[in-house]
Amino acid sequence: MKILVVEDEENVASFIKTGLEEEYYNVDIATNGKDGFLLATSNDYNLIILDVMLPEIDGLDLCRLIRMKGIHTPVLMLTARDTVEDKVKGLDSGADDYLTKPFSFEELLARIRALARRRQFPVEPLRCRDLKIDPATRKVTRSDKEIYLRPKEFALLEYLLKNKNKVLTRTQILQNVWGYNFDPNTNVVDVHINFLRDKIDRDFSKKLIHTVRGIGYVIKENDYNLQA
Repeated sequence: MKILVVEDEENVASFIKTGLEEEYYNVDIATNGKDGFLLATSNDYNLIILDVMLPEIDGLDLCRLIRMKGIHTPVLMLTARDTVEDKVKGLDSGADDYLTKPFSFEELLARIRALARRRQFPVEPLRCRDLKIDPATRKVTRSDKEIYLRPKEFALLEYLLKNKNKVLTRTQILQNVWGYNFDPNTNVVDVHINFLRDKIDRDFSKKLIHTVRGIGYVIKENDYNLQA
């Protein structure tokens, strides 16, 4: 599940991002309404967490603009304003839910789960030969052997499986697993691919994760049907 957080308070944004990533969510951060609009209209998100008080474009106007663009992604509003009138304004702008600051992280997670159930996000298991991951339970198995993955390893494997047999560039992987603002010169993708290979392929004769030299990586079900 990929989430966009639009929040100009650095500490709050960092708190939300860190907590959500520990729960296996992929998170992008925007610190103003203009960047939030650009990200929301150029990427596919399962949820947008949107602060009301934002520079450039405030949260209410941003929500309206997103809806005018025909984007129906669920929006959870965050605000320090707790009057009924403020909540009505937020919901009338197109938001699906409203959470008042300060809030507990447990409540934020509960509201995210509620919105996910309401929109029925797909949680079907993903497979490649004898490898299976269940996004709902975060369980990973190969040949019925359960494999423990860290949150980023799981997110990387999930992205590879969703694009099975398609070669993915390092930039694509960075943007979809680590976020758009990650340093493109980092070797974090290669490091985590090695972690995955050690856990997914090491003990099996049939290797699933392959390097395409000069391009990136791919999970292959067979030795054919590749799409660059």
